[in-house]
Amino acid sequence: MSKISPEEVRVEKLRKDHDITDFQSYEIELVKFLQEDALDNQEKRISITYLWFLKETNELIGYFTLLNDKITLKGNLEKFFKDKNINYSTLPSLKIARLAVDNRFLQRGIGTLMIEYIIRRAKFISIRIAGCRFVTVDAKKNSIPFYLKNEFKIFKEEKDTIFMHLDVTRQILQS
Repeated sequence: MSKISPEEVRVEKLRKDHDITDFQSYEIELVKFLQEDALDNQEKRISITYLWFLKETNELIGYFTLLNDKITLKGNLEKFFKDKNINYSTLPSLKIARLAVDNRFLQRGIGTLMIEYIIRRAKFISIRIAGCRFVTVDAKKNSIPFYLKNEFKIFKEEKDTIFMHLDVTRQILQS
């Protein structure tokens, strides 16, 4: 299967009139969140969900959900920032709360396109709107290689997830 390019995709903020019933994922809780909780969370201003459609067929190929977050600095990370004269106990971030690609479109580069899109959003926020130092995610163990491939670093391990981060300022300096 060929990779999907950014030009082939349309991104829309979730609305009541979107048909999300055909979305399929081997991660059942991601389907359940999209169909049962995403719009409610959005209406309560907890998170925002973005749907990705294939322009040619109008098929829903994936989605991600974002919310505000912070990283509490401890250990080596605290020392790293203190050495840069950043003396805060927390730093602001944009959190990927959910990210899913429809089963029919796996292995076509959509997840990586979503990460690139999210990083661009975080850069925009950081430069134009409000402080935003990191993009964070509580990654399930099976998705760690995907996030590592996309330059995320492991911050700490929890029981069921791995807290990972990507330093947006490093990304800005490389742009």
